[in-house]
Amino acid sequence: MAELLTAAQMRGIEKAAIDSGKVTGLELMERAGRGVVEAVFEEWLELEEGKRRAVVLCGPGNNGGDGFVVARLLRARGWGVEVFLHGDPARLPADAKTNYQLWREFGEARPLRDSDFNGWPDREKSVDLIVDALFGTGLTRPFVDCRHLSRAIGIASRAFAEGQAGPRVVAIDLPSGLCSDSGRWLEGDDALDDVGSANLTVTFHREKLGHYLEDGPSACGSVVVADIGLADHAAAERVRRLGPPAEGLDKAAGHHKFSHGHALVLSGPAGRTGAARLAARGVLRIGAGLVTLGVPLAARAEVAAQVTAMMLREVGSGADLAAALRDERINALCLGPGLGVERAGALVAVALGGGGVKPRPTVLDADALTATAGDQKLFGALHEGCVLTPHGGEFARLFPDIAARLAARPERGPAYSKVDATREAAARCGAVVLFKGPDTVVAHPDGRCSVNAAVYERAAPWLATAGAGDVLAGFITGLLARGFDPLKAAETGAWLHVECARAFGPGLIAEDLPERLPQVFRALGL
Repeated sequence: MAELLTAAQMRGIEKAAIDSGKVTGLELMERAGRGVVEAVFEEWLELEEGKRRAVVLCGPGNNGGDGFVVARLLRARGWGVEVFLHGDPARLPADAKTNYQLWREFGEARPLRDSDFNGWPDREKSVDLIVDALFGTGLTRPFVDCRHLSRAIGIASRAFAEGQAGPRVVAIDLPSGLCSDSGRWLEGDDALDDVGSANLTVTFHREKLGHYLEDGPSACGSVVVADIGLADHAAAERVRRLGPPAEGLDKAAGHHKFSHGHALVLSGPAGRTGAARLAARGVLRIGAGLVTLGVPLAARAEVAAQVTAMMLREVGSGADLAAALRDERINALCLGPGLGVERAGALVAVALGGGGVKPRPTVLDADALTATAGDQKLFGALHEGCVLTPHGGEFARLFPDIAARLAARPERGPAYSKVDATREAAARCGAVVLFKGPDTVVAHPDGRCSVNAAVYERAAPWLATAGAGDVLAGFITGLLARGFDPLKAAETGAWLHVECARAFGPGLIAEDLPERLPQVFRALGL
């Protein structure tokens, strides 16, 4: 798993390196500039040929210093380079000022006046590359003083992405105006009608949270990490970006079905059993030894006609569930898909330990989340064995104040992020929270957190289909039954969910997801 950094964490790593005496800030800036230039020519091989022109936009901090290095290196390759500086050169930080002075031996740095960029892309068809070195990870205020420039950058990058003539845009660290920690555009009181973006974003040492959250993936184009020779240091609050699970999915020889757990999935009434059946199929495919569908009596025939490898048990009421859970071999529960809010309250109460029932690892999804949000007693019964899987609307019902803070327009950085919100929610409810979306965030009450981003090369837009979330709930339940702890079950289930969608591709429906698990497992070498 890779780690995603905040701006403050990155500054801490750089400071530690400089304080150690092993590298200077000036050397890091030179390496960063070289990394950007190398990434540009790896991304666009055609730029190696012919006479080329670049416009380099330098900001008032160290990001601008990186830009001066890029300008100098491009000029050394014979490029025509025009540099603009936003701010007073006398107030540049020491290392950025040194690189400004080195650039001045090659050319001027014109003052950046936003009005000069009104309609600018139409006048700059001969420019091959725009380098956005304005703010990067250091931005803490809105970018509204450069409205025309931001709009010009956005128009240029989108036009190139659509195959039109004109310049490519490369951003150093992040497109200017994007919050490094949240992936949200800092808008201020006067929100931009249009915002800048990039075709390529080059960052250093590690990717940042903003590359994967909210607007980051659509703004950054593609992201390349340039190694500038920094050593890492441990930080407990780091956020992980999920990758392939390292262990735990294979089955040992000599085991039997009860070795891999027995999950109970509760179904809704007749005519609403499909969601639970999807979840149960996910439980079975991910490797649980046994799966029982708990169904109301009136839905029993409907479900029996649709399933083969799953067992059925009548569970219509809380008392029925309590009776079923006297079988202690049942070691994981899934409540919510198609359950119906009117029934969910009583069933959730029992599942969480009501009536003397021993609580099990439990996934709460869909209607179970809505019932829990409306009942403080149920909310208070949540425990560390629970995994909550809300989408945005369900999250807002469960945690209205947190959701309101996340939805508020950010005016300063670092902005409140989806990572912040999910961590706060998990700490409040005492359970693992998986906040769904293309930038799914999973958090444990103790602060451990990860991002499962279905973006860039892992984009899986086909997951926007009815029932996909029910299958995810089933994957997590199956892993709980197999003995995964709740955080690992949520993370592994979320990663596999995306991989199944990618393995199938366009035309995906929810029923296809569990059937792609064998293919994904084989690709993992299981």
